[in-house]
Amino acid sequence: MDAFAQPKRPCTASVVIRTLNESEHLPRLLEALAAQKLGPGLQLETVVVDSGSTDDTIDISRRFGCRIRHIRKEQFSFGFSLNVGCEFATGDILAFVSGHCIPATDSWLAELAAPLLDGVAQYSYGRQIGAETTKFSETQIFAKYFPEHSMLPQEGFFCNNANAAITRAAWQRYEFDEGVTGLEDMELSRRLVDDGGKVAYVATAPVHHIHDETWAQVRHRYEREALAMQRIVPNLHVNAVDAARFFVSGVLNDVSVALSKRNLVQNAAGIVAFRAMQYFGTYRGSREHRKISQKMKERYYYPTPSRDHLGPEPEARDGETAEQRRRRLSAI
Repeated sequence: MDAFAQPKRPCTASVVIRTLNESEHLPRLLEALAAQKLGPGLQLETVVVDSGSTDDTIDISRRFGCRIRHIRKEQFSFGFSLNVGCEFATGDILAFVSGHCIPATDSWLAELAAPLLDGVAQYSYGRQIGAETTKFSETQIFAKYFPEHSMLPQEGFFCNNANAAITRAAWQRYEFDEGVTGLEDMELSRRLVDDGGKVAYVATAPVHHIHDETWAQVRHRYEREALAMQRIVPNLHVNAVDAARFFVSGVLNDVSVALSKRNLVQNAAGIVAFRAMQYFGTYRGSREHRKISQKMKERYYYPTPSRDHLGPEPEARDGETAEQRRRRLSAI
């Protein structure tokens, strides 16, 4: 298998969406996908991987003609759900978008797929911009990591699966790590780049990323990402002094931008709260070294306490490969 072979035209692009109670934003996302102008030789398939929604997510997905793959909530990890979706999908290009991200243009998918079809890269990711409800500090993070200019290809292995695409050949060779608590995109892209592969950043493939999180959810997000980062870059550690220094720097930067935009008064408290939760979570995640338990998974993946906990995840069987285990659990 040649992971670096470019997909042949014509081909299908499968958009894989991970969902858990995404009924608020999912209709807008699926409407935006239906409106995509794909160009010659590119077809669209939409795959929903649902981990136990109790709202209208499944009905909405069916109404839009999505192919639906169910997994149990306690099976969920970011890597596992994506691997299930990729295996279930039929496309030669596998695109990923979060259930609370909305493509901002009708050329989003064509632009995101272009570097893969042209052989420029095997993995691509697009720009992320905030919505009206996005916290001020998060808009500054989007601006830093998702600039207005493309890099085809880029240097390094940064990537983000909230808005990304990979060739099927590359996914089949590497697959997503099912044990990391986040950053499964960067973990795979690091291995790909280490082997000589390329990642492309496509600024012309933007999405609105809607993160309407509580402060506790912000903290948990950065905590689990910091824990995952230890698997990707083991020698990277954030101590208390680092966290304090990053917090002050982040606040000062945000205040400076807010002053220039004349909206500091309404954003001051939110700036301090967001940066505090970001770096406190990062500090806590950097100190965590043991294998995560089911209790920790609940905390990282579902920060709001759940009433429908389904018990511990089944243990792997002796001699069972990751792929065999995934198929067995998916069939339960």
